[in-house]
Amino acid sequence: MSPPPATSGPETVRWVDERLGAASVVKKAFRYVFPDHWSFLLGEIALYAFTFLILSGTYLALFFEPSTGETHYTGTYAPLAGQPVSEAFNSTLHISLNLPAGLVLRQAHHWAADLFLAAIVIHLMRIFFTGAFRKPRDFNYFIGLTMLGLGMLEGFCGYSLPDDLLSGMGLAIAYGVVMSIPLLGGKIAFLIWGGQFPGSPAFEPRLFIAHVFILPAIIGLLIAIHLAIIMRQHHAQFPGPGRTEKNVVGTPMWPAYALRSLGLFAAVAAVLVLLGGLVQINPIWQWGAFDPWQGTNGAQPDWYLGWLLGALRLMPGVEPQLFGKTILPNPFFGGLVFPTFVFAALYSWPWLERKITRDARRHDLLDRPRDNPWRTALGAAFFTWVATIFVAGSADRILVRVGFPYPSQIWFFRIFALLAPIVVFILTRRICRELLASESHPLRGWSGTVVRRTPGGGFSALEPVRSEAQNGDAASTVEREPTPSG
Repeated sequence: MSPPPATSGPETVRWVDERLGAASVVKKAFRYVFPDHWSFLLGEIALYAFTFLILSGTYLALFFEPSTGETHYTGTYAPLAGQPVSEAFNSTLHISLNLPAGLVLRQAHHWAADLFLAAIVIHLMRIFFTGAFRKPRDFNYFIGLTMLGLGMLEGFCGYSLPDDLLSGMGLAIAYGVVMSIPLLGGKIAFLIWGGQFPGSPAFEPRLFIAHVFILPAIIGLLIAIHLAIIMRQHHAQFPGPGRTEKNVVGTPMWPAYALRSLGLFAAVAAVLVLLGGLVQINPIWQWGAFDPWQGTNGAQPDWYLGWLLGALRLMPGVEPQLFGKTILPNPFFGGLVFPTFVFAALYSWPWLERKITRDARRHDLLDRPRDNPWRTALGAAFFTWVATIFVAGSADRILVRVGFPYPSQIWFFRIFALLAPIVVFILTRRICRELLASESHPLRGWSGTVVRRTPGGGFSALEPVRSEAQNGDAASTVEREPTPSG
């Protein structure tokens, strides 16, 4: 039986449904309801940034040469003319300076990686502070954390590919961290790099395969599982009129939310293209090709690695020894123990909170941050601790330029990283309790007076007054006595 003509829409749909039985699935998907709150768009921004990464990265991969074989630069950038460079560095320069739209797409691709991870981080903060990790959504929370870790590794592999001085120094630090693993560090480093740093010629192709094939495939699979679980469990939502643990109040998938979502995707893509064309990022022609004997170029790694660099800097020079041999090299603490502790704390939080509160119920309504002062205070303190270490890894050159000596910076951030979380915890808990008791919303609404013209030529002032519920969704007004106009 041949398919019906393309012009017969209902017949075509019926023809497909009779063979695939997809009508009920599509109908259910179209009727899926999304809560109307801006914070739910953070996950979508991460999804669209990842989509942009796949599309732009596919184009860039067509022109990149993953090889550390030596060649001489013969391109249009005069300062490097005739210089010995690797094939990887040479092809990246060709993409940036000679390929039509190459620089725009390469920089937009880089910005998309930064945006992807930033959206995941902020999205996970929303999940944490609203209690969206509670049963039954704890498994999806774990998937999100895993995507964050893999995304950082994917980004690191990506900006390490060009074989410039910045990426080379980053790989040297990574090599030292891997080497610091007790007992197995040397064997693992030799397995990954294929020999002593900078490694064998096989390392660059391995990095390329991991960045272009392996890690994107795993992240894409996790995103698909993440979305499937959301569709199966439905979104959680904030409390409000008509919202219960058994329903979702919001906008259906088709047509309203689908069109809104397409608009957001177009906006994300447009912003990334504008950033790629207008805001410079990672100009490798300024860093130059990597040589092991060169130590610094003044550049900083991408933002999502700043916290690891800060931990390496702030860690005191401690190296436990046994029988005259170092058993735990110093990079082990800042490069492995610190990130492992951070992710272990985040992974274990749903279980810890369930044990502390003895609450194993299903939760489909979210908390406001003020509704759980101790969780919000602990989260804010933990974030302050990590953020302080992040600033320590990214602000050193700025502080040195303004006359803040580097050793003083280290001691300042060490002390600040210990004291700031305590202060933030106390202040956040107090603020949450006061907001919960008063039910005020200081950041909502507006301040001012509404004026209404009267038939007699004067005016009456309508002063906004919060309702007793203090929900921020509505306000009552009090009318003042008419005042003559001037």
